[in-house]
Amino acid sequence: MIEALQYEFFRNALIAGFLVSIAGGIIGSLVVVNRIVFVAGGIAHAAYGGVGMGFFFGFNPVLGALGFSIFSALLMGAVQRNKNLRRDTAIGMLWAIGMAIGVILTDLTPGYKAELESYLFGSILAVPTTNLWIMLAIDLVILVLIYLFYKEFLAISFDETFAIVRNLPVNQIYLLLMGIIALAVAMMMQVVGLILVIALLAMPAALSAQFVKDLKAMMALGTVLSFLFITVGLGISYTFNLTSGATIILVSAIAYLITLIFKPAIKFLKS
Repeated sequence: MIEALQYEFFRNALIAGFLVSIAGGIIGSLVVVNRIVFVAGGIAHAAYGGVGMGFFFGFNPVLGALGFSIFSALLMGAVQRNKNLRRDTAIGMLWAIGMAIGVILTDLTPGYKAELESYLFGSILAVPTTNLWIMLAIDLVILVLIYLFYKEFLAISFDETFAIVRNLPVNQIYLLLMGIIALAVAMMMQVVGLILVIALLAMPAALSAQFVKDLKAMMALGTVLSFLFITVGLGISYTFNLTSGATIILVSAIAYLITLIFKPAIKFLKS
């Protein structure tokens, strides 16, 4: 793997992995503690509508996925907060509609769309430098929003009743969280693809929750684990010529399963 560092595409892949890990560790922790992994998965799949729009109208599909995922996230957030709706059904419908729009628009786009598969299954080795700047900008937005609203996110994550009593705008904070999740989804799409985003978003955070309970520590450890999984998966995929996104997810899954198997020992050490 060391010799691969001489290639610009591999260096870009490691930089992309690092930038994605920051967003994934922070946002994944909030997704896990709020138990909204299904909603995050819905946002990820609906974002494919934006990819289709990018192809059809001739602009960067990453920006299309970003815009469409934010729009879908706000819709799903509103549905999630509405107790009069069958939330799982409504979110599933939005998930399917977004995917359908993406499929139809790519069908209507003339020409051969060679890179389409990379948006579904990821292609970290093909991330261009321009997209690295987009990733950096998204990371900065996420970090600023988390810094400004950390206490509010903490309140709605662990004690929503307390947040309501303190007159916090719970619904608005929740929608802001949905928007931030959408930003993370658009970033992670390039590494593992829209189909596998939900796994990379949830597994490092869920694994870190086995070791720490403080949300800040969980975010930090989740970031480190995410980058570790991406780096190891990237190295394995490069060595054995495997699909990078799927390899990264399998590395994450193996690590998570190991912690589940040895969970009793972990609990004993923590006590």
